[in-house]
Amino acid sequence: MLMKKLALGAGVAALVGASVLADTQPVQAEDSLYIPLTTYRTGPFAGSGTPIANGLHDYFTMLNERDGGIGGVKLDVEECETGYNAQKGVECYEGTKGKGALVYNPYSTGITLQLIPKAPVDQIPILSMGYGLSATAVGEKFPWTFNVPATYWSQLSAIIKHIDTEDGVKGKKIGYIYLDVGYGREPIPLLDELAAEMGFEVVKIPVGVKEMQNQSSHWLQVRKERPDWMIMWGWGAMNPTAIKEAVKVRFPMDKFVGVWWSGGNVDLRPAGASAKGYKSTNFHGTGTGFKAIQDIMEHVVSKGKSQADPENVGDNYYNRGVMNAVIVAEAIRTAQKITGKSVITGADMREGLEHLDLTEARIAELGLSGFANPMKVTCEDHAGAHPIYIQQWDGAGWHKASDWITPMVDKVRPKLEKAAEDWVADKPDWQMGSC
Repeated sequence: MLMKKLALGAGVAALVGASVLADTQPVQAEDSLYIPLTTYRTGPFAGSGTPIANGLHDYFTMLNERDGGIGGVKLDVEECETGYNAQKGVECYEGTKGKGALVYNPYSTGITLQLIPKAPVDQIPILSMGYGLSATAVGEKFPWTFNVPATYWSQLSAIIKHIDTEDGVKGKKIGYIYLDVGYGREPIPLLDELAAEMGFEVVKIPVGVKEMQNQSSHWLQVRKERPDWMIMWGWGAMNPTAIKEAVKVRFPMDKFVGVWWSGGNVDLRPAGASAKGYKSTNFHGTGTGFKAIQDIMEHVVSKGKSQADPENVGDNYYNRGVMNAVIVAEAIRTAQKITGKSVITGADMREGLEHLDLTEARIAELGLSGFANPMKVTCEDHAGAHPIYIQQWDGAGWHKASDWITPMVDKVRPKLEKAAEDWVADKPDWQMGSC
């Protein structure tokens, strides 16, 4: 397996062949903060995974170059290539956890599900930012896993809320086309319950990994079923294929809404102007009109210390990586403040994540005013059910097409608590938290 050492502040990352299962791993340097990244720049999901990896890498590099790290301590970031494969993700975890890892960002629901039981044993938190097992929002049951700013269930409820506001869902038929893996299946229980409660019909259309680039039959089903709206829970090569097929069958694009992993520039560019009107959810800004993004351009991209094409800096998925890095960096700052230590541990990082409070004032201090809604994590709620918004494709880029939408907390939170209770019920040795 290829591992990539990101020599932050020292030049462009270089690929180094190494086994992630080596028997002996070096310990964390006493004067650095070690952040492993399980990324995928290869395979069928590389088109989506690469810009996110670039955004993560570049924000951390910028902090090293501009600020000398966090709290006077440099960040030591290492990528491990997973190809979006759960087993490879576990291998990356096992091969890096002994280096003083502070947090893992799996970027795969499948990898996240594998790491959730390991986190309390190894005392290294898992940050699945807006993805993964929705029940982990319940902090008492899952003290080591965080999915701020919102769970998949909260996001789905916000999409339904948007459709209801636009068109009314009662009596409507809503198609749900999804990648047929844990990620795509995760929202289905809530979708079924909301359909029964709110009086709409659901047509489920699973897309296998091997079918991602061949969806003709799936969209023939859409044409036959004639749903009023379509929701897409796709990733990687599935997204641009689905969008092009939707155009072919003349599905109204302004009634086609994707999860925030189905809203990358890379997903829409192949269809271009023909996909005008397509929507997806989001929770952060796009474009380069933010001081922090400009700092990345100045300190990283212009100096050849990024793998990103300068023209793609500011794209949605690139900025998604930046948002993820901001949460990690601010949790580190919070942990340093709580503990009084400059070099923290995974256990300290958990405290930092659990006390994360990204206020509007702090977001502005970071050079990201208007980039994101304030986010707060508590012991009880590791996601927060923060508002999201709808973005819309204008043929060449994204623009904000709605106000911030608050998820259906009253419907979702009880279901999350029940799901969390069910998950731990058959695990008598599970380490729960105390709030």
